[in-house]
This record gives sequence, structure tokens and C-alpha cells, in this order.
Amino acid sequence: MRNFKDLKIWNRSIDLVDHVYDLVKDLPTDERFGLNTQIKRSVVSIPSNIAEGCSRKTEKEFSRFLEIALGSSFELETQLIITSRRNLLNESKISAVLNELNQIQKMLSAFYTNVRAKI
Repeated sequence: MRNFKDLKIWNRSIDLVDHVYDLVKDLPTDERFGLNTQIKRSVVSIPSNIAEGCSRKTEKEFSRFLEIALGSSFELETQLIITSRRNLLNESKISAVLNELNQIQKMLSAFYTNVRAKI
């Protein structure tokens, strides 16, 4: 069993949760149960799945949770792109979050590949 709190990717994704929660505070109130909720679920899913995967006994199981975390990151990216296209938030703030998200996606992808190589 791994300690997820020691993983750089988990820590960066926790930081991303903070950034995204700060970002969506500015969404219009009519998006409270729409994009706001979906965005929060997606971003929380990233570190949550990394942590859950760390509890698994095999590399195969762990890699599956990393794959789910990566999928959640792409879901989040899509939701942020929609937010941008609808002009619902400040473009520079969205861009900053997307840049951080893209770095996390690269890290997750590399980590996933590394774990899968051990199977």
C-alpha cells in the first residue's frame, strides 16, 4: 500500500482543487447546479481516485484508478472549455487553471505508463 500524501501528483491535484473551487465562485448563479457542480465533481475526482488507487494491492488495480483520474481530468478540461466558450468566467483565470491541469495530465499519463509497465 502506498502513501498517497507522499505523491507529488496527488499534492498538485489537491492544489488544483483549491484553484478550481476559487475559480467557480464567480460562475453565474444559474450555473450553480449545472457546470459548477460538474466542475467540482470532476476536479475532486482526480486526487480521490489517486488516493483510492493507492489502497489497492496490485499494480493493475492501481493503474485502473490512475486511468479514472486521468479521465476525470479530461472531463474537467472539457467543462472548463465550455465555460470559456460561453464566456462565463475570466479567460485569463481559466487559462491559468487549464495550464496547471495540462501539467497534471502529463504527470498522470507518465505515472500511469510507469505503473502499467510493472504489470
